[in-house]
Amino acid sequence: MHVVITGANRGIGQALDHQFRARGDAVTGTARSGDAVTGTARSGDEFLQLDVSDPTSQAAMGRALDTRPVDLLVCNAGVYLDKRENLADGYAPQMWADSFAVNVTGVFLSVQTLLPNLQMSKAPKIAIISSQMASDTRAPGGSYIYRASKAAALNLGRNLAADLRHIGIAVGIYHPGWVRTDMGGDKADIDVTEAASGLLQRFDALNLDTTGCFETWDGRPHAF
Repeated sequence: MHVVITGANRGIGQALDHQFRARGDAVTGTARSGDAVTGTARSGDEFLQLDVSDPTSQAAMGRALDTRPVDLLVCNAGVYLDKRENLADGYAPQMWADSFAVNVTGVFLSVQTLLPNLQMSKAPKIAIISSQMASDTRAPGGSYIYRASKAAALNLGRNLAADLRHIGIAVGIYHPGWVRTDMGGDKADIDVTEAASGLLQRFDALNLDTTGCFETWDGRPHAF
């Protein structure tokens, strides 16, 4: 199986990259900066530089993969820029634009770019890493930009599932858990290895019967 993982140079993306490779899958990981690609790649690894929000960078990925089938695209790259913002004078317009460019537009462009490659697979899948913070049933306030962008990514995934079903592409949307990463912080519930292991099982189980699902890393349906 050939897996493409965006944002595979650290955190959950890196843990997924390691676990897929360990079981023998071919993986193309991406990282935003060239330095990250150089620092992450090990002997035999395949890493590409990709700014998911940049159409030119996306086109370069498309050319690099050319006619190579992609069995699973994991849209993992994301940012949480408003973690410490306050309502009184925070949440600058540019922060909204930058967040949505990565967390929403970046997902769409990645799917759009690799759609021809996915169609070459016998059982293609797309996994979108969203968050429980996308759910309108979980709204404790704060983190307005991140919550809104992940809600948009959830909505995008649901609509992609509807449009891509007829060509045999299954789409799943996932909450990875509260994970101890740079984004999740030291007090989070689980580590990246546990999150990645659970997510890998979810990706394996994804099919056209479950397309459009919103699930947690450990297999529980999540409220929209």
